[in-house]
Amino acid sequence: MEPGWSHRHAPSLADIEAMAEEAFGRLPETFRRLCVGVVVRVEDFPDAETVREMDLESEFDILGLFRGTGLAQGGGAEALGTGQLPNMVWLYRRPLLDCWAEHEETLGHLVTHVLVHEIGHHVGLSDEDMEAIEAAAG
Repeated sequence: MEPGWSHRHAPSLADIEAMAEEAFGRLPETFRRLCVGVVVRVEDFPDAETVREMDLESEFDILGLFRGTGLAQGGGAEALGTGQLPNMVWLYRRPLLDCWAEHEETLGHLVTHVLVHEIGHHVGLSDEDMEAIEAAAG
């Protein structure tokens, strides 16, 4: 066991947000430019409306979510109408921590994976494209 684990706390919302910001900074510049105006939010769980809309059995069944109009559908910061919310990526801390505890990967890798996947929905990328971008982020 790594020394000091008995005195550590679970990563906070701010910790996960910092991991997401760090991961975003490692993404290729061409990919980051496509994300102008996309807001990344970290919450403990999805809200009740999202759980219903997505027909989830549990609030632990989703790690992240993209909400908005993707670039392929004419979305983006410059396309926002009056009163329209910006495109958003949600990362859910408690489901991320649960997944982390069950798998053999680092929390940083998991946060990067979910962030790239959700932004990929905004950009309209294939799974293969998302894997290549994630690999480039290291």
